[in-house]
Amino acid sequence: MGGFSLITILIIGLNVIISWKGFNDYSFFDKYKFQIGSIVHNKEYYRILSSGFLHVDVTHLIFNMLTLYFFADPVIAFFASPQGFLFGDFSQTKMNVGYGMFLLTYLAAIIGGNLLSLLIHKKDNWYSAVGASGGVTGILFAAIAAFPQQEIGLYFIIDIPAWIFGILYLGYSVYGMKTNLGNIGHSAHIGGAIVGLLSAILFYPAILQINTYYILGMMIPLIILLIIILKEHRK
Repeated sequence: MGGFSLITILIIGLNVIISWKGFNDYSFFDKYKFQIGSIVHNKEYYRILSSGFLHVDVTHLIFNMLTLYFFADPVIAFFASPQGFLFGDFSQTKMNVGYGMFLLTYLAAIIGGNLLSLLIHKKDNWYSAVGASGGVTGILFAAIAAFPQQEIGLYFIIDIPAWIFGILYLGYSVYGMKTNLGNIGHSAHIGGAIVGLLSAILFYPAILQINTYYILGMMIPLIILLIIILKEHRK
């Protein structure tokens, strides 16, 4: 998996430019990062999207953009022609649909990831986060829903089927969110993953029949997350 299309270059370029501005201008970084207090009390809703183009450092930026690069073209191809993917039956019209759905999924996953973070951390005015991880995770999980048997390199060392990676990733994210493990926006990752899965399923519902058991397997950590959220709201 991997490749460059114009829309991928555009997204990566915007991330690099905006993140670089943030590296060198803290007031800019502070104004556009995701922050619960500013969103809830000051109604600065733009942060829900703008924070997805900022990064903590160069390593954070490179890791997210590399992941996006690896999965961009397969996802674009799936959205362009989900039925004819294996046959290479792509017209320019279909490719335009693929580009549009890719961009929509990416942006929706950033927003969805941050909305879930807002729900989970709504009482934590201090909570803040940045990064394209929600959007990138959305693209990653759209790819997993479409191609669950494709192998993914775990830490670039061990290749495992994408659906197993998906279950492990979601399980780790739910655990990390519940235990506040590391300086990682686990809830944004989960929200992005949900948007990615839903994008693939809603765009091509037949995928539920084709990849039923793989997708159901990935639902298990999400059901656990739902139970956790419901318990928290009852307190």
